[in-house]
Amino acid sequence: MLRGRRGMKQVRIPAILHDVFGEKQPVSTIITILLFGGLLTAALYWIYPEMTSDLPVWRSVLALLLIFDIFAGCIANFTVSTSNYYAARKKNRIVFIAIHFHIVLVSLLLNTAIGYSIAVWAYTIAAAFIVNSLIGKQSQLFVAGLLLSIGFGCVPLLPDIQPYMLITCLLFMLKVLFGFAVDHYGKALKHSG
Repeated sequence: MLRGRRGMKQVRIPAILHDVFGEKQPVSTIITILLFGGLLTAALYWIYPEMTSDLPVWRSVLALLLIFDIFAGCIANFTVSTSNYYAARKKNRIVFIAIHFHIVLVSLLLNTAIGYSIAVWAYTIAAAFIVNSLIGKQSQLFVAGLLLSIGFGCVPLLPDIQPYMLITCLLFMLKVLFGFAVDHYGKALKHSG
């Protein structure tokens, strides 16, 4: 264990989890990330049990794990450790954006809103690449906020989208487009200059 700047206990993250948590995180942050992801996933399952009705158990479990990953990752991407980890590794950030196909997999597993999830995925990934290309520029945060606002304004307008898919789509967009593609703490500026 390590001590952070303000005395918070930090743990070294195993290398296999660096893509999720970065290299060091306060224990309280890890707990918060896991609680947010777990509690929101459980709430969706509790309030909308129909989302997994008539599905094989394996599909339900896999869909819920992917939803948990979206929700927990949404918070993890705002941490100093995760943001700075990717700021120092441009190729990793590009690969990580490119492999974020979770929302489409969730809709396929739940057999719902497949067309919508493909549209949300395509918009989110395209917008994330635009935002990522602006790292080190003052306009990055503004453009990210604009693109996120466009997405947040349009997705709820999709007719007949199930509330659980709406929530998952919006948090996917927040996770990838704004949480992940933005260099929140300016670390990339230090590595590029």
